[in-house]
Amino acid sequence: MSTLDYQAFAKGWQAGWNSHDLDRILYHYCDNIVFHSRKALALTGSGVIHGKQALRAYWATALEQQPDLIFTVEDVFEGHEMMVITYKNHLGVLAAETLYFGPDGLVTQAAACHRE
Repeated sequence: MSTLDYQAFAKGWQAGWNSHDLDRILYHYCDNIVFHSRKALALTGSGVIHGKQALRAYWATALEQQPDLIFTVEDVFEGHEMMVITYKNHLGVLAAETLYFGPDGLVTQAAACHRE
């Protein structure tokens, strides 16, 4: 796991989101991903999304509602088998995403927090 290039990951993560291509976005996540987000609560009825297919459905709806969505990575914090990406969206809202990685380099758990 120490071979993961966190800076490269963050660039690919940003590029995936800015493409609005769900396959490109979800490429980084394992099949049994657990994703935590307060924003998911409004769209799904739960603040925790379980599994890649459920995450795809959530993000598809979110992207439909925000066709101009763009992320700009502000900073990357590297940890042991995890990282935090801080970023701003197209409206200037600051957010942070914490990502935990499995041995295969895929994200197994993630949590997003947004400044409102």
